[in-house]
Amino acid sequence: MTDPAPVDGEPNAVPTAPVPPVEAPEAPPAKLWDRMRDDPQYAPEHLALEAVRRLGPEAAQWAARERALRPDAPPEHLADQAVRKFVNHARLSGAVSGAAGLPGAVIDVGVLAWTQARLVLHVAAAYGVDPAHPDRATDLLVLQRVHKVAETARLALGVAAGRERAGALFGSAGDRALGRVMLQLGVRLARMAGVRAAKRMFAKVVPGAAIVLGTWANSAATKELADRTRALYRAAGPRQLPGPRQP
Repeated sequence: MTDPAPVDGEPNAVPTAPVPPVEAPEAPPAKLWDRMRDDPQYAPEHLALEAVRRLGPEAAQWAARERALRPDAPPEHLADQAVRKFVNHARLSGAVSGAAGLPGAVIDVGVLAWTQARLVLHVAAAYGVDPAHPDRATDLLVLQRVHKVAETARLALGVAAGRERAGALFGSAGDRALGRVMLQLGVRLARMAGVRAAKRMFAKVVPGAAIVLGTWANSAATKELADRTRALYRAAGPRQLPGPRQP
C-alpha cells in the first residue's frame, strides 16, 4: 500500500499530537499537607518546593499558549492577565471558606499561600523566566517575605528537602500536642501569605470575625505580592523560556 498523494502539491504533513494541558491542583495536595504537618517549622519551604514542582509546568504551558495565540502581546499584558486571575482566586477563597476554628484557619492560609505561589510562577513565566526552575522556590520565599535574602532561603530549602518525616505525628499525638502543631503550622503559613492573612487566621478562631476579614485580607495581601513579583521579574529583563525537553 502506498501513502496518499499530497493535496495540491503540498508535502505530506506528519500530524503531531496536541500536548495535554498540565493539571495543577487548586489547593495544596494531601501529601504536601502531611509534610507540612509533620514538619511545621519548615512548612513554607515545603510549600515552595512542591509549588515549583506542581505549578511551574502549568505556568510555563500557560505562557507558551498565550504567546502562540497573541505573539505580539507584551510581557506586561500577560502579567496583568495572571495577576487579575489569581487575585480573584484569592478573593474567592476568602469569601467561600466555611471551616471554623483553628483547623479551618490553617486550611485557609494554606490555600491562600498556594494561590499566591501560583501567581508568582505565572508572572515569572509572563516575563520569560522559567517557572519550573528550582530557583523559583527561592524567589517564592523571598517575595513572600519568609526570608529576607536568597542565601538564607536556599539554606532553609535544603534543610526542608533533606528532613525526614517525623512519622505518624498526628496519629500518635494527643489533642494538646496536635493543637500546638496546628498553631505553629498556621502561624508559619499565615506569615507566608501576608500579615493581613495572619490577622485573619487568628480572627477566624473567633466565630464570625473571619467573615468580615476574608475577602479583603486575601486580595490585599495578594495584590502586594503581585507588585513585588512584577518588580523582580521586570527588572530581570526579557528572556526566552526553554523549549520542550527532547526525549
